Amino acid sequence: MTLRDASQGYGRRLVLQGLELELQPGITALLGPNGAGKSTLMRSLATIQPLRAGELTFDGEAVTSARAARRVRPRIGYLPQRFGFDPGMRVRDFVEYGAWLREVPRDERADLVGTALERVKLSDQERTKMSSLSGGMRQRAGIAWATVGDPSFIILDEPTVGLDPKQRLFFRQVLERLEDTTVLLSTHLIDDVSAIADRVVVLHDGEIRFAGTIDEMLERGDDSLPGDTPLERAYMGVLPDVERAL
Repeated sequence: MTLRDASQGYGRRLVLQGLELELQPGITALLGPNGAGKSTLMRSLATIQPLRAGELTFDGEAVTSARAARRVRPRIGYLPQRFGFDPGMRVRDFVEYGAWLREVPRDERADLVGTALERVKLSDQERTKMSSLSGGMRQRAGIAWATVGDPSFIILDEPTVGLDPKQRLFFRQVLERLEDTTVLLSTHLIDDVSAIADRVVVLHDGEIRFAGTIDEMLERGDDSLPGDTPLERAYMGVLPDVERAL
């Protein structure tokens, strides 16, 4: 997935400006303050919101039209921060609906839905209504929805919100088992980044302030910066001075 000179916005307001970004197989953490444009970037990469300007390329195909977006969408799994569902829908039906949207062949659907539920340890809850799940279990159902059918590009917007520490550890294990998959993970939790991410992108005010490996980001920090860990201090070092005051 590649962005070239990409801009995005709402009405007359530009949120993203001239972005250059290339995402590779592995886990990329997307960091940035609230209002930085992270959700807008993810919606654009998911082809939900066409770019205002620039180019989006997926697996070598330029996504320049609604028809092209429909062609690539089955290979993209996207879990927004607040995802909707029919309260009366059972967990298995919810995940199966995701498989249908992703155009998973009907004769493969049941097995792949079962695999997705097993991946997040919800097989024993498949007949439970979504409205009856706890917040953490609902989030796990969302992760199953996003990963069913093994899409090659998975976008997760704050997926660990509502998960307790044990569930977060389990979530990390789920991601680590997604082989040959490009994952973009938006989070405010530096612990998640240091534990599972291969690369980091830091977005601020619609612009990319940093894109690189964890080790490259650590070089941007020092003990004079605020933060309790080297990676927190490196993150603060990437942001402009105005964001560093606590």
